Amino acid sequence: MPAEDQFDIFVIGGGINGCGIARDAAGRGYSVALAEMNDFASGTSSAATKLIHGGLRYLEHYEFRLVRESLMEREVLWAMAPHIIWPMRFVLPFHKGGVRPAWLIRLGLFLYDHIGGRKLLPATKTLDMRRDPAAKPLKSLFTKAFEYSDGWVDDARMVVLNARDAADRGALILSCSRVTSARREAGLWHIDVEDRATGAGSSFKARMLVNAAGPWVDVVLSDVFSNNSAHNVRLVQGSHIIVRRKFDDPRAYFFQNPDGRIIFAIPYETDFTLIGTTDRDYNGDPHEVRITDAETDYLCKAASEYFKEPVAPSDIVWTYSGVRPLFDDGASKAQEATRDYVLKVEGGKGDAPLLNIFGGKLTTYRRLGEHALEKIIEMIGTKGAPWTAGSSLPGGDFPATGYDAQVSALKDRYSFLGDRHARRLVRLYGTLAARMLGEAKALSDLGRHFGADLYEVEVNWLMNREWARYAEDVLWRRTKLGLKVGPAEVAGLEEYMREKMREVA
Repeated sequence: MPAEDQFDIFVIGGGINGCGIARDAAGRGYSVALAEMNDFASGTSSAATKLIHGGLRYLEHYEFRLVRESLMEREVLWAMAPHIIWPMRFVLPFHKGGVRPAWLIRLGLFLYDHIGGRKLLPATKTLDMRRDPAAKPLKSLFTKAFEYSDGWVDDARMVVLNARDAADRGALILSCSRVTSARREAGLWHIDVEDRATGAGSSFKARMLVNAAGPWVDVVLSDVFSNNSAHNVRLVQGSHIIVRRKFDDPRAYFFQNPDGRIIFAIPYETDFTLIGTTDRDYNGDPHEVRITDAETDYLCKAASEYFKEPVAPSDIVWTYSGVRPLFDDGASKAQEATRDYVLKVEGGKGDAPLLNIFGGKLTTYRRLGEHALEKIIEMIGTKGAPWTAGSSLPGGDFPATGYDAQVSALKDRYSFLGDRHARRLVRLYGTLAARMLGEAKALSDLGRHFGADLYEVEVNWLMNREWARYAEDVLWRRTKLGLKVGPAEVAGLEEYMREKMREVA
């Protein structure tokens, strides 16, 4: 790599917003570089409830613009990435004397069905919980429920696939690379970057800088730009617990708590149930965020109010916790703070411009990217038209309803694959699964076995194409096989990847 490269746009942050902006910009013909200080989606973007949703509860806070935009994006994103995004039905149990009256829920769901351009997703319906199978795992006090549509997403894969597509369109994508300084000189940004694995430094120039560092956006303003007064985001911690599967129904549950908050209970990775999330202000280092005992107790007690079989801390097989970088709008409660995004430009008129990204959510990342490009166009001129709405993420070039057909095709071509293995590969890689497996004729052709259904050919693919460096990257972000492998297998994978990294160093 040359000691100094010049780009139209330099993006700080490899979460969903940074990678989405880089992809959109590269696809329009801008020269783009992106630096992520850790692994892609290693912060907020892999710690969500993993929903592509309108945000039913946001209606209570009058966030109609955000809800409408989110609802409109559900089917757009599903069409873009039908391997990592799929529809899910949600059951909202109701009983008299509950947190919200039935008329309010019906009104919210009516709006949900009609303001977002729903086409393929089925409409809301009312369930008789005396007869519907959805009642089976729940306490008997619920005689009625409402069932509505939203979507599920493999959040970390959505991030890395945006990064991959940006790279395929010409962007320079740097992982494990921390921006140490950025200064304006002669109408350009001069940016210094340190490779955190090797300590090597690189320098770049850019016409415009985008700060999409998520929870660290104010830290970047303070440390990189020496703006010690930066205070734009409110950090809100959200934690989740994973327990062994609590129910067989493919539908998820939307539970209302007496304190007005809500939690979800969602089928997760076939054998588990995901329960979350919490909402509490967070004042520490986002790197250090962990679920608290109080959050664990809260989620267990809240779920136990609904399930016949209580959820106990001893049932938990894994937890994860993240920090949402919400724009600080002065809301009194964490759950009331706006989930909308705010874009602010500094500079211009001879000064190299800086675009700061505050807030945002998985569902609206593509539209946030388009709005960011509008700001970029104002500052440095236009190159190409909006294009992402009709695009596909890598591996997602098949019909939105075509997942099962893809699984059948993969099993026909690779008859040695078990059904679960084939389904997992299509869920992660879509049409690229066959390219990854190549000419394999038997499981033995997939190379070394690392536990569960993880083989060397997949690990190599993730290292060569998706910037995976460590076992954690593979087991918890590129896949969720960390739930299914033991310590010895993790150690073997770590050693294998360490050797592979040494080979290319």
